[in-house]
Amino acid sequence: MLELSQRLKLAQKLVMTPQLRQAIKLLQLGRLELTDALQAEIEQNPMLEEAPEPPEPPANPESLSAPETTDKPELPVTAPVAGDDPAKVAEVNWEDYANNFDSDFSFARETPPADAPSQFDFISSKPGLASHLQWQLTHLDLNEEDTKLTHFIIGNLDGHGFLECDIDDICAYGKCSPETAEAALRLVQSLDPPGVAARDIRESLLLQLEHKGLEETLAYRIVDEHMNLLETRNYAMIARKTKAPMRKVNEAVEIISNLKPFPGNEFSNEQTNYVSPDVYVYKVDDDFVIQLNENGLPRLQISTEYEKLLNEKRHGLSSESRSYLRENKRNAEWFIKSIQQRQRTIYKVMESILKFQRDFFEKGPGYLKPLILRDVAEDIGMHESTVSRVTSNKYVHTPQGIYELKYFFSTAVATTDGETVAAEAIKNRIRQLIAAEDPTKPLSDNKISELLAREKIKVARRTVAKYRDQLKILPMKHRRKARRS
Repeated sequence: MLELSQRLKLAQKLVMTPQLRQAIKLLQLGRLELTDALQAEIEQNPMLEEAPEPPEPPANPESLSAPETTDKPELPVTAPVAGDDPAKVAEVNWEDYANNFDSDFSFARETPPADAPSQFDFISSKPGLASHLQWQLTHLDLNEEDTKLTHFIIGNLDGHGFLECDIDDICAYGKCSPETAEAALRLVQSLDPPGVAARDIRESLLLQLEHKGLEETLAYRIVDEHMNLLETRNYAMIARKTKAPMRKVNEAVEIISNLKPFPGNEFSNEQTNYVSPDVYVYKVDDDFVIQLNENGLPRLQISTEYEKLLNEKRHGLSSESRSYLRENKRNAEWFIKSIQQRQRTIYKVMESILKFQRDFFEKGPGYLKPLILRDVAEDIGMHESTVSRVTSNKYVHTPQGIYELKYFFSTAVATTDGETVAAEAIKNRIRQLIAAEDPTKPLSDNKISELLAREKIKVARRTVAKYRDQLKILPMKHRRKARRS
């Protein structure tokens, strides 16, 4: 039987206010992401503005000895938004421009030379693979059907330049015979870069060898008939199967190694994402100095004009307008406070990491010590989740290079003498051992485990394999290179 009733219950519960959510979000953003977030906040909150830059010291040498005044107003703490606002440019119809200089116009009233660069030569974005292939097709005398099929094929290439559809798909699209589809595919495969529109790496390499006129060579035969042996670098078996001397096999492999397995990669329009450090650690004499990266970041303050308008009653603002400005002022004050808190927290976490990992900053990755989030959290009196947010997507520039803050946290691995060593330090040692190995006799995972044991680091073979995979290092059989005769 159902019954309705009322009960009182006491419980502790954390209520996530919008301001608290905003502070947490700002804390976990990387520096470049924070730049966009701050710019968006400045644009949408009229009570928030960028404070003017402090005046630069005068260039007159005599003024260097002048007494420094102490009555300058202190500006708010910086907040990350880089650079000046970009100039607003009107929309341009690029179809009105030809791909050459206008010979009728010149400031010097001279006709530009015939080899003068096009205005489009100054566009920084390079054409992609599809544009490069379509441009080549415009110089061929194609009928309507070939044009339709070749454009369909180009539209079905992935970023590596491989064909993602099959002949049946081409036939279905163009309502043509398999022979016509194959002819259109071969036409696209004849374009630059060599190997484009292949269906796999094997076909791509064969197309590149054909382009070089090497169809009758041992290199072509190895790719065509023994691709599996080539992938595992089993050159001795290749020599046995092809009945060719090892010297000839090595020469053929050298030719193949100079080909491009992924021909479309050089036309990739993907932008390189550069890391901007959130904090710098410098060594000055025998001590380390921590400095937050505030280069190019705006200094936020409450809008002086709107605050003046809010405080002066004679302007006769409506109650709604006054309420609107007050609410945005509270949001702006909280936003500035959140940025200040973020910067202080990053500094405190970095200070704690430096204390725990001083040997790393002095000597390098091989001296990284085991460290967990709880260690830093207890050291600075914060929760582990806060430390986790601070160390995510944050980078530090150190005398040893640029590292993500997460890098300094690593589990402990026991050594044979009762000490502990960080897993990251072991990975670094594995990388060093493989880098110094003989390419003709690469180290097996078991051998690496034995070498580490001699250094009093007890790591099982399967653990070595796991760390090697995390380092994106190939297994022994794929690292072996044939000895040159």
